[in-house]
Amino acid sequence: MDDIDTAPPPAVKNLRSKFEQLAVASSPVGPGLTSGFAPRPRVVSGGSHTALERVPDSPGLRPSSSASDLRKKPPPPPPPAPRNPKPSPDPSPNASPLLHPARIATPVPSLGHRSSLSSEVSMSDEPAQVPVALPSVSSLRTVFANSSVASLSKVPGSRPSLNGNAVAYSQPELTGIRRPPPPIPILTHQGPDAASDSDDSMETSARPQLPPRPTHHQRSSSSQTSSEGDGVTRRVPPPRPPPRRLSPPKLVESPATMLPPPLPLRRPTEEPVPPPSSSAPPQLPARPVVTIPPPDSESSPSTPTPPGTADRKTRLPPPPTRTIALGEKLPPARRPASPALSSDEESVDETPNAPDLPDTSRSSRQPPHLSFRAGYVGPSEPKITVPAHYGQVIVSGTRIVVVTHHHLKIYDVEQSDAPVFNLERREIAHSHGIKELRTTSMEYRPCGKPSDRGCLLWIGTKDGHIVELDVRTACVTAVKLSAHLHPITRIFRHGRSMVTLDDSGKTLLFTPADDEEDVQLAFTPPRVTRITEKQDFARMLCGKLWTASRSELHGSRLQTIRIFDLLTPGAPARSVVPLEMVGAVTDATMLPSNPGIVYVGHEGGSVSLWSVDGDDGWPRCVEVVRVATSDVLCLEGVNNRLWAGGRSGMISAYDVSVKPWVVTNGWMAHAKLPVNSLSVDHYGIEKTGRLCVTSVGRDEQVKLWDGLLASDWVDKELMKREASFSTFRDLTVLIITWNCDSARPDALSGDPANINFLHDALTSVDCPDIITFGFQELVDLESRKLVAKNVLLGRKDKQDASIAAITGLSGLSEKVTTAYRKWYEHLVMAVRLAMPAQVPYSVIHTESLVGLFTCVFVKNSERMSVKDNVITSMKRGMGGRYGNKGGIITRLVIEDSSICFINCHLAAGQHATRARNADVAAMLEDHSLLPASENEPLAYVGGGDGQMALDHEIVFLNGDLNYRIDQRREVIVAAVKAGEIESVMPHDQLLKEIKHNRGCRLRGFSEGPLTFAPTYKYDRGTDIYDTSEKARAPAWCDRVLWRTRMPNRVQQLHYQRYEANVSDHRPVSAAFKITVKSLRHEVRQKAKAEVQAQWAVEQERLLQVSRDFYVELALI
Repeated sequence: MDDIDTAPPPAVKNLRSKFEQLAVASSPVGPGLTSGFAPRPRVVSGGSHTALERVPDSPGLRPSSSASDLRKKPPPPPPPAPRNPKPSPDPSPNASPLLHPARIATPVPSLGHRSSLSSEVSMSDEPAQVPVALPSVSSLRTVFANSSVASLSKVPGSRPSLNGNAVAYSQPELTGIRRPPPPIPILTHQGPDAASDSDDSMETSARPQLPPRPTHHQRSSSSQTSSEGDGVTRRVPPPRPPPRRLSPPKLVESPATMLPPPLPLRRPTEEPVPPPSSSAPPQLPARPVVTIPPPDSESSPSTPTPPGTADRKTRLPPPPTRTIALGEKLPPARRPASPALSSDEESVDETPNAPDLPDTSRSSRQPPHLSFRAGYVGPSEPKITVPAHYGQVIVSGTRIVVVTHHHLKIYDVEQSDAPVFNLERREIAHSHGIKELRTTSMEYRPCGKPSDRGCLLWIGTKDGHIVELDVRTACVTAVKLSAHLHPITRIFRHGRSMVTLDDSGKTLLFTPADDEEDVQLAFTPPRVTRITEKQDFARMLCGKLWTASRSELHGSRLQTIRIFDLLTPGAPARSVVPLEMVGAVTDATMLPSNPGIVYVGHEGGSVSLWSVDGDDGWPRCVEVVRVATSDVLCLEGVNNRLWAGGRSGMISAYDVSVKPWVVTNGWMAHAKLPVNSLSVDHYGIEKTGRLCVTSVGRDEQVKLWDGLLASDWVDKELMKREASFSTFRDLTVLIITWNCDSARPDALSGDPANINFLHDALTSVDCPDIITFGFQELVDLESRKLVAKNVLLGRKDKQDASIAAITGLSGLSEKVTTAYRKWYEHLVMAVRLAMPAQVPYSVIHTESLVGLFTCVFVKNSERMSVKDNVITSMKRGMGGRYGNKGGIITRLVIEDSSICFINCHLAAGQHATRARNADVAAMLEDHSLLPASENEPLAYVGGGDGQMALDHEIVFLNGDLNYRIDQRREVIVAAVKAGEIESVMPHDQLLKEIKHNRGCRLRGFSEGPLTFAPTYKYDRGTDIYDTSEKARAPAWCDRVLWRTRMPNRVQQLHYQRYEANVSDHRPVSAAFKITVKSLRHEVRQKAKAEVQAQWAVEQERLLQVSRDFYVELALI
């Protein structure tokens, strides 16, 4: 045996030493791990015992008694193991439930299945998926070196073993070796099968430390041990864990036994989170919990605890509250609602609520033209143009001065529309040392001589010069050069003084001396006062200068109005604000009929009212009134009316003596373009005996208006004498309204009430002269197919117009759906059968609008007296874009009386009262609803031309108004059954709106007594009120109302319902006896002459009142 080497080679020696250390320090193979091939055992040189002994149940180890085996060339390494090795058997079932397995992040190689020399207890009950083949020696060295460091850093404590070596507690034995993965956080997920057996945890290899965070530490379960089922009879308790150090929790996924923090109970139906227990709760859905990894790789032994506050902070916010339990499948996506809403939908339409604007139902639309030429009044008088942005206009008597960039023109409208003087600016400027005359403001100077009043004009320029011009001769009488260093923006007249204001806030007060009568521009020294600069609004009122700037209005700040007392030297200024948020100040004025109040107009359509004599002597805001939906651009107090100009070109005159305000007059002044300015000619009261109001619009036209509204006064007086120059006769009108809920004519069968419905309604009055059918929901509004067909094919074109010209049916053509055609034919046949054969009827109007249908019949004997018959429709659904809600408006003139029929379907919903009011207001106040009438001006009232619904002498409104009853369903049903419907009438929404809402547009309408039961809502085919899930309260939705200027012209004959049950509504009919007039024009002219003579006396009185007021304001 001499040839046998006793000293092994260095490489083998090193490997042998490593195996010897591994045999002592490594842990035994955990249960369920398959044993692979292991290195052959050797005898440690110089040792007294064997490093590795053959274990009987370990077939992977074989003895070697000779050293010749070591001389043999080592076999080549086997191929690498597959990535998905065969899963190992489950852990032992008798493991303690109180002990938790520990899973290392980097695999550590070990030898043998269960080493007899190691007495430590395995810490892993989970099978390890590792390769079987062994890598090379160099890789083993690297693996062992890394594993030693990693395993030592993970061992919380150690104790001496039988052979004096340290024992590791969490080192599972592996059958193969492979290169460890990169040191990244490893997420582990506890499957449902192993949730009840053990808890998973993870550990990571050493990594750079992160900065500590003051978070709660999540305890690790890697220090707990379990030896049951391992086959080892000796149980060694672990050492006492060291003091736990706080460190941020690791990047883990919550295991099944780790309870999440309790979620807030959003609804009583949610199940509370169960308290922690020893047994694992049911598995939650897989939802990773992202936390911050620890700063180091050490893990202190602890027991699992729920995450703390820091853990909850890092989580995503909880999902929206649901009515389904956790883990259940989400419900399918909700289908978008159809734009077609039926009348019983409880959702409010997107139409905005109607603001409480002044009542315009009885306003006159006749423009109050003013002419200074005898015997001539017309809309084209006078014809004077002025540039909209840089032109200046001022009026005094019959003279109008217009200044532009290049010319100064003086008109005398009593003579002609041509300018009397047309001066170039250079002619005025060069003769007085002015380089260029660019006018920015004008005002007449007060004069002591009556003949000079309204003749001497002060002109402010862009260069700060002031020029005095005599408009009678177009000559410059005085000049003050460089009075200001900035453009002069305003010139005011107050008593005997003049005030000029420039863009920088400098004001000059010119006041004559006590011994002087008038201000002398060249010799009167002005007094200088400084105010804030860049003023967008400025006006002298009650001796004080009111100013406001748009730049101070932003965000949530109120509009600040600064008031300066220029007449009192050294007086402080005062800043005041309105009571509520309003737009920028545009203009201000005072009324002769209410001298203690200043009216300030704002953008946004509001007018703020200010009391001149406040508690401290300064003005204070007392009220804010909304008068329009658009901006109030200019205001002027004229007589007892407040005039306001808007962006639509309309000028409205408000009666402010009543609450709410009433629009007495409203007319189109400037062709739908903004009204830039309104002004009153104070000196014209004495010069012409007229109260002239001048308006300038964006259309570059100067218009003159009668401030006393003489034509309006004359028309009202003529109406009182109408019986003296008119003849009258009576007509009978029958109106039938029904929401048929998409029922077809053939559905009126079976029940006698259905069969006889139309016959009973048509014969309720003896041979009416006019029959009007107003149906709603003639088609199914919830059917998308029919809705799309009506929307796409409802447009009128030339073919429809040609068919209407031939057939006389303006609303029926080849494009109309079958439902409209069938109902039209059915109604024609029903009228034919119900009426006597010797009294034929003709159809003069038909119109349809997405469910609405109107058909008007007239006796053939009255057909020739019907004139100016027009029909149109208005959409109100979806903000006016869809016709499921809206109305059909019909106009006809008989003799000299105009009649309007409105068949409407208003917004649905128990709480949509304001939306219904808005629908009514839109239909009644539309200024271009119908085409203007050219041949019958005397048939319309209020100075109208038939374009508005309220221009007509008699207006009938019927349909599904949808006004409900504000009472419980049980109370209403009980009252109906007991025959006590009078007890629920005070709760009817329509009656309450007419009685209490002063802004309701139906206040001027009348309705007959409700003697029948509510007509809505029934179960179809029954006489039982709604028993569906919504159980809607009964209501009088189907109504017939009327309005007339003369109350004795309309008399209701009956107002009743019918019992046709094919719809959820009941039909309603109303019969009326109306009076139409025929004028005798010669007699009317004589009566008008008498009224005009009376007006001359009244005009003198009103002019004197206005003059006294302007003298009090120091304007004259």
